[in-house]
Amino acid sequence: MFTPPTHAPLALQKPRVLLAVNNIEEDCKSSDEDLQFIVQTKGRLENEIITNPDIIIVQISTTKFAGFNPLSQSGVCLLDTFQIALLEEFRQSRIVDTAIVDGEAPSQIQLKEIKRLLELGLMQVVGEQTFLRKGQSQELTAWLHVTNDCNLGCDYCYIYKTPDPMELEQGQQAVEAVFRSAQTHNFPKVKLKYAGGEATLNYSLVLALHAYAQQLAKRYQLELDGVVLSNGIAISNRMIRDMQTYGLRLMISLDGVGEYHDRQRQFRNGRGSFAYVERTLDRLARHNFTPSINVTISNRNLDGLPDVIAYILDRKLPFSLNFYRENECSAAMTDLVYQEEKIIAAMKAAFAVIEQNLPPYSLLGTLVDRARLDAPHRYTCGVGRSYLVIDHKGGVAKCHMEIGQPVTDIRAADPLELVMSDQNGIQNLPVEEKEGCRDCAWRYWCTGGCPALTYRMTGRFDVKSPNCNIYKALFPELLRLEGLRLLKYGG
Repeated sequence: MFTPPTHAPLALQKPRVLLAVNNIEEDCKSSDEDLQFIVQTKGRLENEIITNPDIIIVQISTTKFAGFNPLSQSGVCLLDTFQIALLEEFRQSRIVDTAIVDGEAPSQIQLKEIKRLLELGLMQVVGEQTFLRKGQSQELTAWLHVTNDCNLGCDYCYIYKTPDPMELEQGQQAVEAVFRSAQTHNFPKVKLKYAGGEATLNYSLVLALHAYAQQLAKRYQLELDGVVLSNGIAISNRMIRDMQTYGLRLMISLDGVGEYHDRQRQFRNGRGSFAYVERTLDRLARHNFTPSINVTISNRNLDGLPDVIAYILDRKLPFSLNFYRENECSAAMTDLVYQEEKIIAAMKAAFAVIEQNLPPYSLLGTLVDRARLDAPHRYTCGVGRSYLVIDHKGGVAKCHMEIGQPVTDIRAADPLELVMSDQNGIQNLPVEEKEGCRDCAWRYWCTGGCPALTYRMTGRFDVKSPNCNIYKALFPELLRLEGLRLLKYGG
């Protein structure tokens, strides 16, 4: 039996939604589709109303809950017991203007909350339909492989290293090619990822190319973003000052604290690299330069995951977690492969650490590998749509995991068009075309995972991720974390 309270519930304020942070970087090109769920509704409270069957409710305390409709733009909403009771009342179709409980007319408080729950998509009018409005990516991202050399020999790396650098003329032609495609396909923004190998080994070229890109961005009136992807081993004070001057951001790989990092990120002689990364982080802190941290999770560092999360949060650094993806170079390293039960347990232990030190920004888009719960999307990443990978010789590939399989080169008038139309190699299919994903409630948030990993493990692009069970086990925990964050900071 539902008894209306005598006072307004705390959640009568506008429900709180996401607070994002925009300086988290990853190695992959995340999907940035401008998707919207459009609800065609009768819009009258006299109609029959029912609790939306797709909603997910996660309890976060004795009186608070996180509500999430996977077919809505509202994100995670903080709910109280009053609203939960209303949702329970409307599990079966009810007409609002008739008696709700024991012949009593609905109260004004109930009517306000019903309207609000309808707006959030947590309730729906019987017969209404939800449509997906597809949008275009707003950013063309290019991976510039400024060197094929590296000062580390990480076991999970997918690059066959050589000492070959990208030359200045080739680099400038690469930047020009990116801007040509951006203009042709009406991208308002270009992002350049300076990578390798280890990008800082050819740092003078990074600065020269970004200065050139700034000139082109001004000329063509396009927005420009630049980020250096680094192992963090040898970043000097001068480099930091240069990045600040040029407006470059920085992503550093950190896979653990001490031995857990050293187990999978070593120098070529086998010596660990954690001490050098920590020295760089200290140096960056003195310059008030905040890098983004990328953590690659394998079986080797699972046990150290809570410690590295605590370390990152203590330093107040934005971060993302990514699962190890087997590749041709790493296939012999069988001890990198994780088991479902073990990685789920390790991730939950890491979430428990986050719960004790919640950051003020949302982590919905960064905690569970290639899945993102911060914005709906149909494609896992930008491969084949809004992503170019340009190697040190000028070859253009679809994905950095396939950098050795170029589709065209930087001399093409429109490299992106050739990448988009190529039917060989990696195929980044929309989630509706993936077996096991089409009817899943999480489909527009997970999108079936990394296509390169799925193909390697299954031989198909049109099936769900081998990590599907891991994702489904962790998503409710992630919603709970976001609910706690909203409760703490007021969203």
